[in-house]
Amino acid sequence: MIMLPILFWFGYTTLARGVVHVLASGVFFSGFLKDLLCLPRPLSPPLHRITMSGSAALEYGFPSTHSTNAISVALYGLLVLYATPEVTAKQRILCESLALIYSFSIVFGRLYCGMHGFLDVIVGILLGALIAVLQWGFQDKIDEYVFGESFWPIAVCIITILVLVRIHPEPADACPCFDDGVAFAAVTAGVEIAGWHYSKTRFSWDYPVLGTVPYSYGDLGLVKSGLRVVIGILIVFLHRSLLKPLLHFILPPVFRIISRLGLSLPRKHFTPATSYKAVPQLPDDTLPGLNELPGLVRSIRRARSDSVGPQSVADAYETLAYREKRRRESVSKDGGVGGVNGMNGNGGNGNGAQGTNGIQRYENEMGTGGVDMDTLRNEAEEREVWRRVEVNRPRVRYDVEVVTKLVVYAGIAWWAVEGSPVIFEMVGLGCGERKVVA
Repeated sequence: MIMLPILFWFGYTTLARGVVHVLASGVFFSGFLKDLLCLPRPLSPPLHRITMSGSAALEYGFPSTHSTNAISVALYGLLVLYATPEVTAKQRILCESLALIYSFSIVFGRLYCGMHGFLDVIVGILLGALIAVLQWGFQDKIDEYVFGESFWPIAVCIITILVLVRIHPEPADACPCFDDGVAFAAVTAGVEIAGWHYSKTRFSWDYPVLGTVPYSYGDLGLVKSGLRVVIGILIVFLHRSLLKPLLHFILPPVFRIISRLGLSLPRKHFTPATSYKAVPQLPDDTLPGLNELPGLVRSIRRARSDSVGPQSVADAYETLAYREKRRRESVSKDGGVGGVNGMNGNGGNGNGAQGTNGIQRYENEMGTGGVDMDTLRNEAEEREVWRRVEVNRPRVRYDVEVVTKLVVYAGIAWWAVEGSPVIFEMVGLGCGERKVVA
């Protein structure tokens, strides 16, 4: 949300729109599959998860969104590179190397950190490659469709995005994938609306493509170029900081009226407006506020976080099921049914010790990291495991947050594509009137 607007502000309209499309599609459709299939991440233990994001462990594992995004952006960037003849051979090799390092480090990192299995990243890679190829193959037709004179294509895009948000699967557990998908879907809608309208104004250039933000380093220089970035980012943060609490104040009464009319369509795991009086101040992992930046910097500087044991409801179910499977295997191998009670089939205790030791060895292994699987022998001890999982549950989410995200993030995209560029022209940081292709 900071880097993508910069591409627009410096005139890279086609690249910026393409990256928005591939990233938004990757986040939305990988999250769609995650919530549809509800497949867990690799079991921990035996794996130790290494992550800097507390919410990542709460998501399902299949497919890998990180892999999807890494491959889609890297492949789309390379396709743009190969279609740019003015790039020198050395520049091409450098960019290819960076794309390879970037994509490999993220995909391999998901495996190394125990956050995904091989099938997760393979499907993520295939999904990312498909998205990149489709964007590259159809981007001219997409732009021709969006930048026409009629607003109907934009209306169709908006309706399609809203329908996709509405039919997003309801996950079995409170997975935060939906939040990220809604945010990026809104960004796409905002980019299309703003791009269509901005291309019709006198402030935009028609070269090299419609809706290009006027920029020339020769005309503006380093200082003015830097001021564009600073002012633009401040506008984005100010927009989000003001609009989000305003909508949280306005929307709950509206939602209550809609609910009384029987028209509400609440999502599972979201608290309806009829159950609360006001929305408290909530953190936003997608884009932090200015007051959250110091804490964000401190979290980046911290050492890695090793997470061992169940971290989510899906993890807990997998752990218990896996434990029972291993117990049955251990009993079958070390002494049959009699081994569980320390007795063999003839009433002796010869195989029983072996069976018990086998189970203990397994449960000691599963207990590494503070969750002692030995304590799962009765219901009270199982409740203790569930209590530990409760600590990592996603925060309470409110029904108005869905509409809030749609409005706020569509607005951020509008400021990036149209609002800020118009301000640049008004405050002397622009490059003049419309430039038309000869």
